[in-house]
Amino acid sequence: MKEYYVYILQSMNNDKTYVGQTENLERRLKEHNSGKTSYTAKYVPWKIVYFEKYSTREESLKREKYLKSSAGRRFIKVLLNTNCPGSSVDRAAVS
Repeated sequence: MKEYYVYILQSMNNDKTYVGQTENLERRLKEHNSGKTSYTAKYVPWKIVYFEKYSTREESLKREKYLKSSAGRRFIKVLLNTNCPGSSVDRAAVS
């Protein structure tokens, strides 16, 4: 059974964040950090600060869309403000 991830990246050089979804978190992070994605190439390097796991692509796409909305961005802001500095994956959630 495939697993799908919704993730939040944070640039290690500034406060930029990026929301995406994938079947393979490690591969996707490498792609972002290698400059294969036009938006994220400008802000490398990136680190994963949060992720959620889903059993269907439909669920992950729905959650990704929410996180990219204004309400989702507010959620991300609260999430990142409660995260301790330097603990990038400590608050990673698996749903």
